[in-house]
Order: sequence, then C-alpha cells, then structure tokens
Amino acid sequence: MANLEAYQEYQRIEDFEEDSPPGEEDLLVHVPEGLKDSWHHIKNLDNFFTRIYHFHQKNGFSCMMLSEFFELVQFLFVVTFTTFLFNCVEYDVLFANRAVNHTGPGQNPLDRNKVSLPDAILPSQQCTERIQENSWILFLLIMAAIFWIYRLVKVFCNTLSYWEIRQFYIKALKIRMDDLCNFTWQEVQDRLISLQREQQMCIHKKELTELDIYHRILRFKNYMVAMVNKSLLPVQLQLPLLGNLVFLTQGLKYNFELILFWGPGSLFQNKWNLHPKYKRAGNRLELAQKLSRVILLMGLANLLLCPFILVWQVLYAFFSYTEVIRREPGSLGARRWSLYGRLYLRHFNELDHELHGRLGRGYKPTSKYMNSFSSPLLAVLAKNVAFFSGSVLAVLIALTVYDEDVLTVQHILTAITVLGVVVTVTRSFIPDEHMVWCPEQLLQCVLAHIHYMPDHWRGTANKSETRDEVAQLLQYKAVFILEELLSPIVTPFILIFILRNRSLEIIDFFRNFTVEVVGVGDICSFAQMDIRRHGNPMWMSEGQTEASVYQQAENGKTELSLMHFTIKNPRWQPPQESSVFISHLKEKVHHDAQTGPPAQLLLSEAPLCASLLSNDSASAPDNLLASVLAHPVLTASGLPGRDRRFLPPSTAASAAASVLASLSGSQLPHAGRSRSHVHLASTNPDGPMYRSDRTFIDSMSASDSRVHNTPLLTEFASAEMSLHAIYMHEVHQQSALPQRASGQWQNLVPMKDLNTTTGAHAVSLSMPTPLRLGGWTEEEEEDEGEEEINSGSTPKEDAKSSC
Repeated sequence: MANLEAYQEYQRIEDFEEDSPPGEEDLLVHVPEGLKDSWHHIKNLDNFFTRIYHFHQKNGFSCMMLSEFFELVQFLFVVTFTTFLFNCVEYDVLFANRAVNHTGPGQNPLDRNKVSLPDAILPSQQCTERIQENSWILFLLIMAAIFWIYRLVKVFCNTLSYWEIRQFYIKALKIRMDDLCNFTWQEVQDRLISLQREQQMCIHKKELTELDIYHRILRFKNYMVAMVNKSLLPVQLQLPLLGNLVFLTQGLKYNFELILFWGPGSLFQNKWNLHPKYKRAGNRLELAQKLSRVILLMGLANLLLCPFILVWQVLYAFFSYTEVIRREPGSLGARRWSLYGRLYLRHFNELDHELHGRLGRGYKPTSKYMNSFSSPLLAVLAKNVAFFSGSVLAVLIALTVYDEDVLTVQHILTAITVLGVVVTVTRSFIPDEHMVWCPEQLLQCVLAHIHYMPDHWRGTANKSETRDEVAQLLQYKAVFILEELLSPIVTPFILIFILRNRSLEIIDFFRNFTVEVVGVGDICSFAQMDIRRHGNPMWMSEGQTEASVYQQAENGKTELSLMHFTIKNPRWQPPQESSVFISHLKEKVHHDAQTGPPAQLLLSEAPLCASLLSNDSASAPDNLLASVLAHPVLTASGLPGRDRRFLPPSTAASAAASVLASLSGSQLPHAGRSRSHVHLASTNPDGPMYRSDRTFIDSMSASDSRVHNTPLLTEFASAEMSLHAIYMHEVHQQSALPQRASGQWQNLVPMKDLNTTTGAHAVSLSMPTPLRLGGWTEEEEEDEGEEEINSGSTPKEDAKSSC
C-alpha cells in the first residue's frame, strides 16, 4: 500500500491520439475575462514552457528577433559573397599575371600599369553569364534559396510565437520587458507556479511543481543524458592506431535527436508521448528492425547531402575563424567544453544556464590541470622552432620599419603572418619553468565544479591516460573545428555501421526507462531521480534502493542530481524515498563532522588555501571551497605554523562534512577579526539545503559584505553543491575500497525486460565494476545552438609536477 501511494504519479493514463494529454487541448492556460488573449488556448505545454525559458535566457523579444534577423543576413551574405568570389573576380588581373593598361587623356604614364580593385571585378553582365553557364552553381544557389526561405518562414513563425510570450510575461506574470534582466529564472518559475494555482495552466494537476516545469523543458535532454550515462549512444569509437576516441558533433547530435525524438520515424508520437507500441515488450524485435531501417535511411540521406553540408561547413569555418586566427593565433590553443562533456557532466534536470555557470566555474581549474602536462621533447622542439621563426620574423619586421616598400615584395606579408602564427603556436608548448602544480589537488578542485569523476582517476592524476580522458571533456578549439569539418563525412558511417547495431538496445532502453506522469506525459525514469528505482548502493543508497546494476545510474548520477536539484530548488518537496536519502545524508554529514577539523580552523585558513590553489577570486563561497580542498594538504605538511598534535588526521570528506554541518548550526565560528554574521532566513529560496537556523560568515574577505545579494547567494548554493560532490565522492571511494580488496565484481545485467531483475534479487546484483569515462558498459552495449563556454588559457604549469 505504501508503494502504491508513493508511486501514484507513475500510474499510466489512457492512450490518446490527440496532440496533448486528455483535456489539455481544451484548456491549458485559463486567463480571467479581463486578461483573455491569444495564449489562453495553448495545446503544447512543453513548447510553451520552453519558449518562456528561452525568452528569459535570451533577454527578451528584441534581442531574440535581432539575433534571428542577423542569422538570415549572415547566411545570405555567405552564399552571395562566395558566389561573387568564384564567378565575379578576375584573379589573373588581381594577382598581376595579366597587365592592365589604363589609357586616356590626362592619365599619368606611371599609373598606367597599376592595378586597382575595380580592374579585377567583372562587369555585372559578364558575372551573370558566368553564373548561368555553371549548372552546379545554379543548383547550389537553388538549394540555398530553398533553405533560406524555410528559415525565413521559421523566423516569421517564431516572431509571432515569441510576441505572444512577451504578452504573457507582461499580462500574466506581471514582468515588464525593461525589468526582465533583473529577474532570475527561479523568480520567473515561482510566478509560473503561483499562476498555476490561480489559472490552472495544466488541468491534470492542481499544483505545478518545479520538477514538472523542468520535465517539460528537459524531456528529451534527460533522455540524452541518460543514454550517455549508460553508454548507449555510439560516441566512443575504438579506432586502430588512434585508440579510444570520443566523437560527438552538432551534426551527429542533431541526427540522434531527429531519429529518436521528433523526426518522421521517431519513437515519440508527439512532443510528450512515447508511441504505445514501444511500451510493450512483445514486438521489440519487429520495432528494432523498423528503427534500424529508419537509421539506415537517415544515414543514406546524410551520405547524399554530405558534399553540400561539407561545403557549407568549410565556408562557415573559413569566414568565422580566419580573421580570428590571423589576429589571435593562440585562440586555436584555447579549450572549450566538448558536446560529449556537456552531456556526460550534466545532471538530470539541469537547465542550460545552470550547466553553463557550473562548467564556467570549472573551466579555470580544468585548464590548469590540463596545462600541467607537457612533453619535454616537444618543449625542446618548440623552443628551437620559436627561436628560428622569431629570428626571421624580427628581420622582416625591421626591414618593413626601415622601408615600407618591402611589403610590396611578393609573399612578404604572407611570410610575416605565417611566421607570427608559428611563433605563437610553438610558445604555447613551452611550459612556465617557475610554476609548480599538484595534479591530485588540481583534479580534486576540478571535481568540486564538474561533480563527476570516474573511480580510476583517483590516484592517477599524474598519468597521461587520465589527462587524455579529461581532454575528451575539455577539448582544444582546433579539435572542435576539425571535428565539425569532418562531421559530414563521419556521421553517415556512424549511423549506418554503429548506431544501427544498437537498435534493439535502444528499443529496450526506452521501454524500460520511460514512465508516464500525470499532467506531464512520458519522461525518462532517471529524470525522476528516484533513489529506490535508480539509486546505487555504493553512493550512500545502500538499503534504500532495489535497483539492479542495469537499472542504476552510473557515477552516482541519481544521487548527485537529486542533491543538485534540491539545492537549486529548496522549495521543492521531494518524494518520500528521496527525502529519506537526504535525511540519511545529512545525518552522516553531522556524524563525520564530529571527527573532522573544527570549522573555525578551516575558515581561518581559507585565504591561505585560496592562494595555494591560485584562486583569483576572494569571495566567501570560493574561500569555503578552497579551505576544504587544501586542508588535507596543509595538515600533512604542517602548514600553517600551529600545533596540530591534538587534531585528528583529516581528509577532504571530513573537512567537507565539517563545513556542511556548520551551515545548519545556530552560528558559525568566527573566521577572524572583523568578521560578522549574516542570518539567511529559512524561507529564502536561494539558500542552502541545511537551512535550520543557518548562518553564513559573509566576510571571508573585507569585500564580501554583499552576501545579501542574490548572485552571491547563488554562489553559496553552488559552493554547497561542490562540497556535497566532494563529500559524496570521498564516501563512495571509502565504501568501494573493501569491494576492490575482496575482488567481488559482478557481471552486468544484459539489456532485457526489467521485470526479471526487480525486487530483492536485484539488490544482490548491484555491485560496482571498474568504469571507464562514460560509465559502465553493458554486456550487449558499449558505451540552446548550445552556448559555448570558452576563454583563453595560457600554459603556466610545469610538466608532471607533484606535491
């Protein structure tokens, strides 16, 4: 009976063929008589909430429409300018291979052979004739025109749709456009939830929760995160000579989503319902064959369109990056989070702006860790190449300063540009001889922000294998550009020869991991963050989960996602099983805090810890995190100079527990002189999870008196999640050690119907196995535009340093 009550929201509703769950087509947004408008009869809540979110994140109607307009202009410019360059320029005249004689009265004889830019441009009539005579150019222009018209119609529809969203913000949410930038998404979300109580946007549920809104916005993204977590998508390729490579591009990701979610042969009959036939196990083989045919047709279509897509990719890359490379050659050596990294590191139910902020905070420590590796042989070669190239470049620059006519010499400007690029690139391979970094400590700092780290990284931070796996998450921009250029060629082969072979596993995955929630529709069951159904006993879920190894999320994804969502949405009331897990975690934190270092000691060491970790910021949240990360090192080294004979040996887990437990105390110890306490009311939606009489020390530095500000409160919430990630990983490592010592590794459950692996028997199967990056692999299986988080990074670290 208890289980029935706990899973009321999982009960299936009847299948309907309409575009929305029963009743939603009649009334999704009820507006009082005085506020009736065109958005009172919306049939698609997924699209509605997604547009509300995008409207907020993209700063309103004007910014969105201006961006759409310039995308159209940009495409038109690339096509027109490329056609002009290929057909309307006389390159023999431009390169002075053919003489041009200007004659006329009053013409200076010295200027008769000079070539001007108009001399190299053909007359419009001759240019038009060239275009008309080339059938390939005409065909490509027709294809480009069709695509541009399609984009124009889409922009027009978006304009109408987002104008309605603008009206909804003003009339229903009472948010003026000039105040939109002052509202956080949590505040907009709170107004949506309040509006549901008054106007019943969703008629199937009287109360709309934060999780319901996240499910609507992230329905398909949660499926993608789960498939990457379970190593179902073929993004890891084992190639001869090259070894294990991760390949996931925008084009490949687009094809995955087209095949699975919203294409003509997709598994979903609409935006929120999986087709009923995929929910039954009886015809799984037939459905797998059908999916295989869809994938084959999609692969052949990609192969047919490969030349056109490749031409566009090359042109777009040329116009986008050539000037940047000329101006900043080192930009290709900068790093960015890969598409695979964004999916691998993403929590269930984590919105784009939350992921963007978290990975943005983790960019610097991850770059420092990557730059701490260098090849001595490559460094020697780079130094000598930089010396020779720099010497020649210096001479050429000196000659041009002496006489600017040197620039008129053929290819002299090209030589200067190329040599400048070579010098810049080679210097990026030369490490800074004065900087020393500790790989293990840096990797721990990386974990604090990215929240996920395979077990085999622990203790191997100084090995090149670990560095290569981190590079799969944070890749060079040059690698990103190269992958995007190769994507039109590689994508068809991945679809035809790899993804097709996993058709049956994909069918089983969607049947086994899809639940129907009243008022929401079909969602990925992992997105429910259900500890009982998808918890891992090695991640503090022992005794609370009935999941088999196949049902468990890898790398503690369920537990960490639950903690992240709870901290980001403190007003959300989790289900009973999740509440029990959170209470158990809190009790264990308080228990471990009793054996950890005093919070006063940690806080007093915060500025020193931040300097040891080379943290540029000095805010209170960063200092809290830095004190936990560096305290075990300080304890082991005897720093700072005080008597530690009576202090127990501490680890990162005990230090994190001490700080977390202090957040729930009536007062935090003073961190030093002139420190003041600021009480955060328990009703504050941006506060931490431990909010019973909680207080914070707001002055780790003199500039941190802004703790009242919402951005700083958000930073405290992020720091709290980072502390939880460190603590949970440490506890997981401690619980995994006995299993590793005894060698009790269990085989994984093959892809099949879950009805045979539930109940008490499933608990005995939930032993962990050593995992590679990307999660555990099954016996039958291997492993908005998005926003780019990218900033420059200069290598400053010495190679293979150790603390």
